[in-house]
Amino acid sequence: MTPKQAQQKTLPPLPLPTDVPVPGPNIPVPEPRPTDTPKADAAKTGEQKKGPNTAGAPDRNPEEKSRQEKQALPEPVPQPSTDTKSEPEPPAVAPTPTPKPDIAEPEAQPPNVGPQPPQKPADADDEKMLPDPRSADLPDEKMPAEEVACRERLKTLGVEFEEHKAESQPEIGCSIPYPIVLKDLGKSVAIGPGTELNCKMAEATARFAADVIQPAAKAEFGEDLKSIGQASAFVCRPRNGTRKLSEHAFGNALDIASFTLSDGKKIEVGPAPPEKDAKFLDAVRKAACGPFKTVLGPGADADHSLHFHLDLEPRRHGGTFCQ
Repeated sequence: MTPKQAQQKTLPPLPLPTDVPVPGPNIPVPEPRPTDTPKADAAKTGEQKKGPNTAGAPDRNPEEKSRQEKQALPEPVPQPSTDTKSEPEPPAVAPTPTPKPDIAEPEAQPPNVGPQPPQKPADADDEKMLPDPRSADLPDEKMPAEEVACRERLKTLGVEFEEHKAESQPEIGCSIPYPIVLKDLGKSVAIGPGTELNCKMAEATARFAADVIQPAAKAEFGEDLKSIGQASAFVCRPRNGTRKLSEHAFGNALDIASFTLSDGKKIEVGPAPPEKDAKFLDAVRKAACGPFKTVLGPGADADHSLHFHLDLEPRRHGGTFCQ
């Protein structure tokens, strides 16, 4: 018997539920319809597997059975590639950053009133000098007798000078009521430039030049003293780093930076002068302590490393401060 003839042969009746009428013996059994969907085939296949084998039921077409089994199987899920060398493809659309909120945080604003520095105590005002009784000195209509006598002594020493108008700065405290400007110290010893001092300090300087500096220059170098280079005379200022007025503020101090001899040799005050210059400078510095109440120079502090400071600051019991 050929397969085609087998398909056309009527199949024996299948067992049906009791509520379904059994066809008569002469009614042919229709051929099975093609499957509509894979799900229906899967369901029918499941029923056929679960249902009892019907005796004498012929097998279906092998090709159709294979097709139904393939359709019933679930589609394979693609697995991610394990190839680490391949680079991931960039997304078709770039990711959009998270939008910022419409209300931005308010920026910090400076305070309406800036922070105020702590108040300094009244006595810590850097611009206000400590009181000095000499700050109140003002010139009289007539020059005092002691000032006249001082000028007479200067003339006797051969000192050339000029009178200068009084200077006073009450807001600071500086005052020099009877100043003079020295031209030379007598015996052809010049001093400059423009050395403004009170008369008492000018006289002390002229006597020191004649009694100490000139003999020291002659003894050490065999030459006469020709001139003195001054670095500061009357200057309205406080002492460095203090609120106390300097003796310069009263024309009562002189800073000497150099000495020049008759042969043109210049001896400069400094921390490390040549040996012969150092010997001369040491002699002058030591001899100054006595005629002057304050003597400072190289080694005393950084402010006096390049000059000698000489002044007539009044001290208790006529003492001196030499360093």
